[in-house]
Amino acid sequence: MKKASKIPISKIQRASKLVQTGAKVGVNYLKYYGNKIVNTEEEAREQLNKSNAEDIYDSLKDLKGSPLKVAQMLSMDKSVLPRAYVEKFSLAQFSVPPLSEALVLKTFKKSFGKFPSEIYEEFDVKAYNAASIGQVHKATKEGKELAVKIQYPGVADSIKSDLALLKPFVIRMFNMKGKMSDDYFFEVQDKLLEETDYILEVEQSIEIADACKNIPNLIFPNYYKDLSSKQIITMDWMHGIHLSEFTNINEDQEKGNALGQALWDFYMFQIHNLKKVHADPHPGNFLISKDAKLIALDFGCMKTIPLDFYNPYFVLAKKETLSDKKLFEEKMYELEILLTTDSKEELKFFSALFHEMLTIFTQPFHVETFDFSSEEFFGQISEFGERFSKSTELRSYNASRGSKHFIYMNRTFFGLYNLMFDLKAKDIKINNFLSL
Repeated sequence: MKKASKIPISKIQRASKLVQTGAKVGVNYLKYYGNKIVNTEEEAREQLNKSNAEDIYDSLKDLKGSPLKVAQMLSMDKSVLPRAYVEKFSLAQFSVPPLSEALVLKTFKKSFGKFPSEIYEEFDVKAYNAASIGQVHKATKEGKELAVKIQYPGVADSIKSDLALLKPFVIRMFNMKGKMSDDYFFEVQDKLLEETDYILEVEQSIEIADACKNIPNLIFPNYYKDLSSKQIITMDWMHGIHLSEFTNINEDQEKGNALGQALWDFYMFQIHNLKKVHADPHPGNFLISKDAKLIALDFGCMKTIPLDFYNPYFVLAKKETLSDKKLFEEKMYELEILLTTDSKEELKFFSALFHEMLTIFTQPFHVETFDFSSEEFFGQISEFGERFSKSTELRSYNASRGSKHFIYMNRTFFGLYNLMFDLKAKDIKINNFLSL
């Protein structure tokens, strides 16, 4: 994989890169109109999506930082974007071109005040893996194998300007209007700024690891504050393979079930007991050890769940709420899914839309045990997403609705459901966390 010897840092450099990408996308659309003449609409659209996904990702992987992080977020919801985008953007989870060795040393020295050789006994300047905000190196000190995460230069400083550039495209893609679109962007901006504060991440990592240490089949690395800084994190090197690698080779149903139960308990315990959650559940943040334990990593993206959101959110997940029209609508207004400014047509449309969606998505909460390997369950999710992504009626209405807290809560559940499905986890005890 080609290494990056420099990263566009200034606003002009980063804006120029996005403008160039926009020009490539424009050319792809011209080709698409020509392809429609000789191919079917479906074939032409598939080629357009593939070309756009390739060009957009190639640009974002050079920029790194918040644009790449947004792509990663979008890739987690497989029902929103076409497959070509999901497949390409998911590379942002743990397969991004790393910094060159010279830039690694320069970045480390600037961030920590010393070169790695002055701190660790051994330090591999070649990155073990690279993601959207930083990359990981292997080191040793006092007989311990360590993982050292180094943040890309300029990432924190460019977040606000990057999101300002991305905002018009995202608003157009999701038909967002009004003040709520600003609320959503500030929510994402604040979380991304938190993710670039590695001192905060170390504190959050230690807190969550301590709170969840008694969950069976779940382990965490130790974090070293004295070897960490605002752009550097040092933790134990954890031996294992990425969750996605494990699911590709695993043929032991019992292992899949045990790991699935650990993953589910981990999330339910956080959400219901701590009222905060590790809101970045993608395969790159979990390893599977040789003895089939789940290793949880990377606590930069933690979402605190306020009670005035938590309460109506989980009341809506109850089966009896879905059958009580008055209570259902009451909670929909509380969560700002239905708005007092809605027309009768909008009220009718969005009530029906979210009732169907919740009826599908909340199925695991209506039973004592659930089969997350169910093709039928995920087929319903996929069919729903595909149907409404093509809805002309939905595009005619203001899609900016729902509390800003939905962004990371929904992201959490989309990611969690996908990981549970990948594990083919069966017989999962939904409320097992209550006994932990």
